[in-house]
Amino acid sequence: MLTASIFVPLAGAIAMLAMRRADAQTQRRIATSIATVPLLLLLIVWTRFEGSGGFELIEHAPWIPSLGVAYKLGVDGMSLVLAVMSALIFAASTAYPADLRGRGHEYFAWMLFLEAVSLGVFLALDLFLFYVFFDLSLVGMYFLIGVWGHGNARRAALKFFIYTLAGSLVMLLAILALYLATDPRTFDIPTLIASQPLADSGLIGVLAFWGFAIGLGVKTPLVPVHTWLPPAHVDAPAPASAILAGVLLKLGTYGFIRIMLQMMGEQYQRFAFPIAVVAVVSIVYGALVALGQPNLKRRIAYTSVNHMGYTILGVSAGAAAIGLGDRDAQTLALTGAVVEMVAHGLITGALFLISGSIWQRGESYEIDDYSGLAARAPRMTAAAVVASFASLGLPGLAGFIAEFQIFVGTFAVYPWLAGIGLIGIVITAALFLQLLQRMFLGELPDRWSDWPDLGRVETASLAVLLVLVVAIGVYPRWLLSPIEAATRAMGA
Repeated sequence: MLTASIFVPLAGAIAMLAMRRADAQTQRRIATSIATVPLLLLLIVWTRFEGSGGFELIEHAPWIPSLGVAYKLGVDGMSLVLAVMSALIFAASTAYPADLRGRGHEYFAWMLFLEAVSLGVFLALDLFLFYVFFDLSLVGMYFLIGVWGHGNARRAALKFFIYTLAGSLVMLLAILALYLATDPRTFDIPTLIASQPLADSGLIGVLAFWGFAIGLGVKTPLVPVHTWLPPAHVDAPAPASAILAGVLLKLGTYGFIRIMLQMMGEQYQRFAFPIAVVAVVSIVYGALVALGQPNLKRRIAYTSVNHMGYTILGVSAGAAAIGLGDRDAQTLALTGAVVEMVAHGLITGALFLISGSIWQRGESYEIDDYSGLAARAPRMTAAAVVASFASLGLPGLAGFIAEFQIFVGTFAVYPWLAGIGLIGIVITAALFLQLLQRMFLGELPDRWSDWPDLGRVETASLAVLLVLVVAIGVYPRWLLSPIEAATRAMGA
């Protein structure tokens, strides 16, 4: 099942390249069908998942035995929910309308390729395989931005690629340090977690830890290595923005937990506070800068810096709680961090898709170009309202569940940092309320008098994402159970 969830979209990407002469609607329908297959497979995996706290449903085959490299896949509660969320966002984004520029077969091929390698990151149980998938994700997003973006798309794509490639090369050095500390040499993730090869390793362990912190911090992104993100989002096609925010940023935060926390627990406990400080800076800075943005997509992009700050704050608080032996705070903070990844993926993915619908109708992302859209587009308005209120953390929606757990867990170990981080929620509320007021309320300008509401495909894609946002907020137990099983076992 796990192997099929990677290779079906990969094979689909190759098949799409042979569909050059098919019309755009046919290409979209076939690509969406292929993109949905991994989601269905992973849902079947979920029904077979027992929630033991360890890795389950392992698929293994030798790959490069001389280097200790294997093709090994498996899931725990954290990777399972992130993989399912990612497959859902890919299916919704592939179906969503975009300007294909007569090259739909290539566009959908890159979308399916990106789905395959992104799922591979979450499912890999070999650190070499993890890195291969991690790096290949850069290629797919580079072409989606550079070819089908607008504005300074090529420049934004190049900045994205160079920034994130540089970060991944720093991370590669850290991976090699981790690998060389093992005996016998192995990249096996469960073995690395169990053996903690760089524990008590002095300077080498510290350098490797900060190598991971820099590489994964760029991908997340954290301040100050976030500057590639806003131009990439603004100039990317909306479905690519939804994937970039909803899935690719999670590759960084997932690495913070899977690699830094689980394989280098001693070092993370030692440096949890400075990383938590960086996370709080990202929370407040991201919210403040987003508040001042006149561009819709740039505003949403900076909220991603803010929300990924919440995630890393939760991870760092969880690491500190492990060091203090506070298992309840550990579980709360780490579970909140993983739920925040899922919630942010669904919410911000929806917000970027909505921004794409606005671009298709108005060909502008400037907030001041719009007003009173609620009078003509009730479905678009309803989707924007739900996504905005979920992003600012309103109770009854997914964002609240995540942030509540993060802050409760953080208060147990870093009460002052948690208090400062709460400022970000207030600013986020202000920036989304202002956005809704300026774009959807007020008087409708004459030039938008024939503004069309969301179409059938747009409505269905957004409904799938936002129904889950509400479901998590109202009844989160089904999501929390597998995540808690995994986070409670960390550091044990």
